[in-house]
Amino acid sequence: MKRILLVFVAVLAASAGLYAQRVYSTEKEYQADVTVYVVDHEYQADLLVYVEDHDYQAKGNEGKWYFADKDYQADVKIYFVDHEYQADLKVYFVDHEYQAGWRKEEKKGLMQ
Repeated sequence: MKRILLVFVAVLAASAGLYAQRVYSTEKEYQADVTVYVVDHEYQADLLVYVEDHDYQAKGNEGKWYFADKDYQADVKIYFVDHEYQADLKVYFVDHEYQAGWRKEEKKGLMQ
């Protein structure tokens, strides 16, 4: 029984790492997994994003992003669009880490 519990905990811990938010901003829309539009106000956003300085700080799917230098370093490739109607996801960049998070949970799957 202990062995089964240990395996379950190990699988659960490993799967939590699958949702890291290392993102890469592509130059072409077809290269991206998700199209993103930056809104002017917090209330318009699906996701409130805080940009981390180091990749190890961007754990989980909670709006803490680290922008990777190369596409192969990223978990998700994004493309910033010019118009809201072109976007899969609307984001607002916040100033403090504690402000980051999902406003529309139904969109959370886009960043996994």
